[in-house]
Amino acid sequence: MNDIVTSILLMGAMSSGGNLPFWAVSNNFGLMPQGSGGLAIVQAYSQPSPSAGPFTYQWGASFAGNTSGGESCLMIDELYAGIGWKKLGFEAGMKHHGRDFLATGSSLGGDNTLGSISSTAGHLVWSGNARTMPGCALTLAPTAVPFTGGHVRIHGSFGDYATLGDRYVQSALVHSTKAFFTIDLAPRLTFELGLDHYAVWAGKGEHAVAAFSLSNYYRVIIGKNAGPGGSGSDKANCIGDQGGAEMFKLDYRGDGYRITLQHEVPYNDGSGMMFRNFPDGVNTLCFSFDSKDRWVSDVLYEYSYTMRQSGSLNTESYNPDIYGPVPPEANTQGGDNYFNNGEYRDGWVHMGRTIGYPLFFANEPDADGLVVGVRNNRLKAHHLGLAGKLFRKAPYKLMLTYSMNHGIYTSPYIGPSQWQRPWGSVKEEGLPQFSAAFMGEVPLTKGLSLTYGAYLDRGKVLRNTSSATLGIRWIVGL
Repeated sequence: MNDIVTSILLMGAMSSGGNLPFWAVSNNFGLMPQGSGGLAIVQAYSQPSPSAGPFTYQWGASFAGNTSGGESCLMIDELYAGIGWKKLGFEAGMKHHGRDFLATGSSLGGDNTLGSISSTAGHLVWSGNARTMPGCALTLAPTAVPFTGGHVRIHGSFGDYATLGDRYVQSALVHSTKAFFTIDLAPRLTFELGLDHYAVWAGKGEHAVAAFSLSNYYRVIIGKNAGPGGSGSDKANCIGDQGGAEMFKLDYRGDGYRITLQHEVPYNDGSGMMFRNFPDGVNTLCFSFDSKDRWVSDVLYEYSYTMRQSGSLNTESYNPDIYGPVPPEANTQGGDNYFNNGEYRDGWVHMGRTIGYPLFFANEPDADGLVVGVRNNRLKAHHLGLAGKLFRKAPYKLMLTYSMNHGIYTSPYIGPSQWQRPWGSVKEEGLPQFSAAFMGEVPLTKGLSLTYGAYLDRGKVLRNTSSATLGIRWIVGL
């Protein structure tokens, strides 16, 4: 039998600059108001029983509403059910993707009330930055690979989802494949590698896109070009907008502590998957104590670099009349343009927000109110995350992010463009941005806590603003 946990959150937010700062809204599943206002969330989740046996089930529901500037919005955040048998599972509905490097908050619905201290939440593709999509997925919990003595394990998922809201390509579908291997290198040291792949396909837009069919679905899964009825690009390349991230992780477990080193590499085509975009990636180093009743229990540092994108030259779009003779090092694989796509112009964006890495800032809405792709995917960034308990009682997290942002290859924020010029031949300029957040919970009585947050943006990309949040959370069933 599953126990039920319910939660109610009521929160108010005040901002000095109209909109809330970056970390007040990012990686919060698109639920926060954009400016001064309020947020209410009502949640209920089943908690698996330790004696449930080989067959398990789970369900969850989360409804939210926010208000800002005289406008209100009601949202279904999560609404799902799932069943499991041993290591296999099936879930359907609207459910958050998992997050890692969690702060020390209250456990709720398999997640954490304070979220992650990582800028990507440990997952560059699905960071929890946008609204949840409805869909279904087959899942596999870590399972030993035969004939390895349990030293090699595999886990992952195979899912399909539908986009919501107004889009350039309406009702586009999303296929997701996640496959990860964990290898025991030593009694305390593991190495994990894996692929987090997505494909946006089908839907209806101004230009012809590959229609929904079993034949095209098969082509989506194997990364093949489109059949009859697809666009010229779909026929010449992989069907739809395909991208993702490759992940490599070392994990050492000591006596009472854990050290994790992770490298995630984004890709937008085959050149990225073959590491021609080196040294692009998000590099994470995290030190965590097993005991969370400390002033500081988790320390995380991330360095992100996404400038190269398989190079600045691409002969498919090279114009000698503009750029001069074709350089000898030019090829057809440069300019990956992470989270953007020429035909699925929405890119890796859902309901106005980037689905993955939030520092890939989404474009502002156009004249039709549509958010078309990301404005910034070439950057260098430093990120520091801390978590612990004030006075060993009150959970908190601190996040500090400094980035130098260069826009995209074809449209830099400032200065000359590196696009279609030999790598390193242009002195590129970027715009600095600093974002900070300090948030936490103060336990009052059993299940009742005060929530608070202070946020700051300073720089040349986002509006300079500061804000504070204050709320009350009531959890029953823990």
